[in-house]
Amino acid sequence: MTRNPTLREHIRAMAENRPGVYRMYGPGDELLYVGKSVHVRTRLLSYFRAHKREKAWELISTASHVEWEYIPNEFASLVHEMKLIQRWQPRFNVQHKRRKIFAFVKITKELAPRVLPVSRIADDGATYYGPFPRVRALGQSLRELSHVLGLRDCPGPTPVYFNDQLKIFRGGRPPRCIRADLTTCLAPCCGRPNEAQYAEAVEMAQRFLEGRADEPLGEVEEQMAAASARMDFEYAAILRDRLERLRTFRDELVAFRGRVENLSFVYPVPGFGGDDRVYLIRHGRIRKTLTQPKGAKARARVAEQVEAVFSDADMGPGGLRPEEAAEILLIAQWFRLRPHERKRTMPPERWLKEPNPA
Repeated sequence: MTRNPTLREHIRAMAENRPGVYRMYGPGDELLYVGKSVHVRTRLLSYFRAHKREKAWELISTASHVEWEYIPNEFASLVHEMKLIQRWQPRFNVQHKRRKIFAFVKITKELAPRVLPVSRIADDGATYYGPFPRVRALGQSLRELSHVLGLRDCPGPTPVYFNDQLKIFRGGRPPRCIRADLTTCLAPCCGRPNEAQYAEAVEMAQRFLEGRADEPLGEVEEQMAAASARMDFEYAAILRDRLERLRTFRDELVAFRGRVENLSFVYPVPGFGGDDRVYLIRHGRIRKTLTQPKGAKARARVAEQVEAVFSDADMGPGGLRPEEAAEILLIAQWFRLRPHERKRTMPPERWLKEPNPA
């Protein structure tokens, strides 16, 4: 017996074999699944040929209606599909919902911010850096960085008191952890630093994560030299290992930043029925989508957009929203698996100089 014959006839009558993204809905307008195809009609009709107990059979048996939208090319369809899945988390989708391989650095938005390794990004006002591989190594590196800069790593609800507030809290507060006694934490739990001092340490962490500061390494080198001078060689060895881990972490940060910055170019893509597009990709994210210009006036308008996107100041990978982090991964994978597509990209300077860019 044909599953959902009315739905099948609707697809056969209305859908076209063009690139696009489709959405399957169940009872109560629950979004069940988001998919993409370069041939939307053929892909949707293939669900009706699925065997019982297959995922496609279960999906089309549950679906009450299907919607689709045509998108000029496979690249744009892939990105749009990912964003819809990230936003709605349909229960039949698996891809783009998993975040097991990569980790992110989170600088919390708290009175005394912490630097933490996390496995996902939340819309909580925090600043995120990444994505990075090697989740366990990232956690160790961030602990080292927090110890060097004196940033707290205690639980979020730990009360914070800066010494600016000691007029209110006479006599200060007792420290809440051994790091305060060992002076590896600025100890805002007991009012030792003022707010500006702690903010300066947080800013230094941000600069280090963005590859714009090496002061934490210099601090460890000074501590190691002092330990050696007083012949505390055991502690000097501990500091040496800490320095090596932080240097490795710094190198990974610089390498990541280089990979992201390398994903900055103009990407012209032929589209279905001559609907050609130009994608302005900067640091792994699509900043503008434009129609391929045809004619001098249209090209001049696009050239203005190219200059604006690539001339604006950009501080790099900090402050990523969830969809932006996922977009970087997806676009990097797209060009890694399709080197022939990378060959069609060009630096913005070259695009602006060529009279008729391909």
